[in-house]
Amino acid sequence: MRVVTFTLRFFPAADTMIHSMTGYAVAQAAIGASTLGIELRSVNSRYLEIQFRLSEELRVLEPALRGLFAGKLRRGKLDCRLYFSPDPAATRDEQMNAPALARLRRLEQALRAEFPEAPALHAADILRWPGVLSEESVADDVLRAKALELARQVLGELVATRAREGEKLANIVRERAADMAARVEVVAPLVPAAIATFQAKLAERLREAIGSGDDDRIRQEVAMFGMKIDVDEELGRLRTHLAEIARVLERGGECGKRLDFLMQELGREANTLGAKAGSQPISDCALELKLLIEQMREQVQNIE
Repeated sequence: MRVVTFTLRFFPAADTMIHSMTGYAVAQAAIGASTLGIELRSVNSRYLEIQFRLSEELRVLEPALRGLFAGKLRRGKLDCRLYFSPDPAATRDEQMNAPALARLRRLEQALRAEFPEAPALHAADILRWPGVLSEESVADDVLRAKALELARQVLGELVATRAREGEKLANIVRERAADMAARVEVVAPLVPAAIATFQAKLAERLREAIGSGDDDRIRQEVAMFGMKIDVDEELGRLRTHLAEIARVLERGGECGKRLDFLMQELGREANTLGAKAGSQPISDCALELKLLIEQMREQVQNIE
């Protein structure tokens, strides 16, 4: 008996959540007598654009932060502000700097040797001298590790915010697409009556044209009839595009570009339907469809 062995491979499921490109998140942490803070703002953009505003001691983290953000975000213009500044309300553990005091004493002695009449230094003058008071410092590696930890935290909050906003946008698109589908189904039964009315008008015009023997007019009327009568194709393509929108939203993930393309296709079909409309109700429907498409397009442009 021949034994066949095989290996099952499991792949991680794709992210089915729909994310907005708009979001905001901020976080702070106290380090000694200073405050470490990060602020993230994102808006819609065709690609992923990241801009940094970093404190001087944290500029070295830009490559690591760029890789961190690019691992979670695919589209959007992201502005990152990372700062490290003294907290005026914090209690500082300040100590006298003995070497600085000794240096200041030598300078005063040298000065008084040249200018004996110079007044002596007051305590306030000494305390204001640069370097006399030393504060607790933070090691660079500790500060950078804390900054990256805080960046991961605030990035998670930003992604969650964009996910909540994305679900709202998706629901709006679903509602508008459902409205469009309902209008298409309302107008579809009106097409045969519109065709019959147009055919009657065409027959009357052809009789007039034949009676006058105007061949050019006959050809124009026939061409106009061919253009006006064929709206079933537009209605069919509208149904197809709306079904594709429902499928894309159900699948989720990075679907903003796909949805934007579908908005263009819907707009093209709605415009053609309006141009071919053989009756006022169909023309009104085309206008309503274009309004709904524009409302969807505004939301789709914010979807990642």
